[in-house]
Amino acid sequence: MDQLTVRGLDDDLRARLRELSRERGVSLNRAASFLLRKGAGLDRRGHAETVGDALDDLIGSWSAPEAGEILAAIAPFEATHEPRD
Repeated sequence: MDQLTVRGLDDDLRARLRELSRERGVSLNRAASFLLRKGAGLDRRGHAETVGDALDDLIGSWSAPEAGEILAAIAPFEATHEPRD
């Protein structure tokens, strides 16, 4: 594992690192590593958590009828329901 020295932490970030360290029961180093990974958009396995530009090739690729079919298919998921008694 590589070592990294971080300088210039402001009071808010330093306090958040200590808080996260206590909450998770881990060292400050692990807490900092967690925040760095999160800030870089990486999950625990090292994969990006965001889509990024991976789907850019699909933009504008559906015809109007195809888009209508997709919107109709996902419409039930857009509805909200009142809780049942």
